[in-house]
Amino acid sequence: MFEHFDWIGALRGSPVMLVLFVCSVLTFGYAIERSLYFWRRRGNPETLLATALQHVRAGHLREAAWTCRTSQHPFGAVASEVIRSAHMPAAAQEEKLQIALSDARLGMERNLGLIGTMGNIAPLIGLLGTVWGIMRAFHDMANTGSAGPSVVAAGVAEALLTTGAGLVVAVPAVMIYNHFVRRIGVTLTATENHARILRLSLAGVEAADSQAPPASGGAAIADLDLQPAARAA
Repeated sequence: MFEHFDWIGALRGSPVMLVLFVCSVLTFGYAIERSLYFWRRRGNPETLLATALQHVRAGHLREAAWTCRTSQHPFGAVASEVIRSAHMPAAAQEEKLQIALSDARLGMERNLGLIGTMGNIAPLIGLLGTVWGIMRAFHDMANTGSAGPSVVAAGVAEALLTTGAGLVVAVPAVMIYNHFVRRIGVTLTATENHARILRLSLAGVEAADSQAPPASGGAAIADLDLQPAARAA
């Protein structure tokens, strides 16, 4: 059906089609960027939590912090901040945890708003193309003084093509946006739950540290000198 269609001519003859083409490039370009972002930060937070808890319960807090810091998963940066703030008051610990979670959310949601915006406005741009095409058809009718099919065909074709192009851009954009939103929600929920489990374990270690010196090879929580975890790119 479209093997002989002049796509270049359609882009040249319709400014709305050109706008939709730019929208499609932006949508799929940012979708690829977000896919690569999440792929680089893939991992199993359950395994990371288990390893961190093993180090914490053995008194090896520096090893636990290093394990969390070297993980690419968002839980790694949040867990590292939890360990760094474990000697602080409970209110300060909660504040540090919420800040770390907010940083993780900002990293995961970057550029996602543009994808959602494209999913919302692409059908409206297609509707604008429909109006533009109908106006073009009536303009051609007025210039020729005829309403024959050959006169209005170009305008009607532009109207239908821009409508279809708008939907072709919008439907994948909405699906991609919803997929990433759900993935972010699941990741943040798992990260917060695991971080609170780690925080409870650290509270037990801190209570033990207040009654006895740290075990050989370990370190008291208050003595940890950790650099802040790098924020997600």
